Amino acid sequence: MSNFSTHQTAWCPGCGNFQILDSLKTALEELGKDPYEVLMVAGIGQAAKLPQYISANFFCGLHGRSLPAAVAAKMANEKLTVIVDTGDGDSYGEGGNHFIHNIRRNVDITHFVHDNQIYGLTKGQASPTSMEGMVTDVQVNGNANTPLNPVLLAIACGAGFVARAFSGRKEHLVSVMKEAIEYKGYAIVDILQPCVSFNKLNTFAYYNQRVYELGEGYDPYNKIAAMEKSMEFGEKIPIGILYKEDKADYHQKNPVLKAGVPLIDIERSPDVLKNIMQDFF
Repeated sequence: MSNFSTHQTAWCPGCGNFQILDSLKTALEELGKDPYEVLMVAGIGQAAKLPQYISANFFCGLHGRSLPAAVAAKMANEKLTVIVDTGDGDSYGEGGNHFIHNIRRNVDITHFVHDNQIYGLTKGQASPTSMEGMVTDVQVNGNANTPLNPVLLAIACGAGFVARAFSGRKEHLVSVMKEAIEYKGYAIVDILQPCVSFNKLNTFAYYNQRVYELGEGYDPYNKIAAMEKSMEFGEKIPIGILYKEDKADYHQKNPVLKAGVPLIDIERSPDVLKNIMQDFF
């Protein structure tokens, strides 16, 4: 079995990110991946620090801009297992536009969103998924905005693999992560991840009282049922693979990429780029 090492973090004691890091390490090892095969991509935020704490290739870019970098890497080298780890603010706020349009492209990457319903790095203001009425140091009268439902949005926009998980259920989280990584196409997993410093509402106790795993009788290929389940977020919160659809990914639809030769392996004369640049002068 291949081994991934993890490193000392800057997270608060008790943060839900620790379990996500440990679960990802387990998932990659159980899938038999080697560190050199994996590229971790992130933007900015507490969750976005995860790629720096595990022994794989990594790239951390601008706030909300992790998906373009991840997509470019996968297009250039389809042999890579490309995983994006970011938070709810990074993915759904600053990166919301990229989130929607990567669903349309269906590039074969895996997107793990650490959803703690708060901006943790910038000290606790409301994020796109914060509950309406949540009081923060910034929203002193309570959050007035309707929270974004990322899994419902993903299904409605045509994502082929949409799941929700909870960082407090490691065995279940690992199984969902493994299926997401193996899915051929864009896979998103919204991971409920308590922030112990700034979100005193959506705690581990809060989720432990509410989350339940989707049973064997649930059909993830039923889109209408999946949308109904994705809207269930209150006294009961379903976790697991909400929706799954077998569909052609970007490589299969692109006439150049579907040839099966990674772009990095195609030899190009420097004169080609020189001539293209010359057209701009």
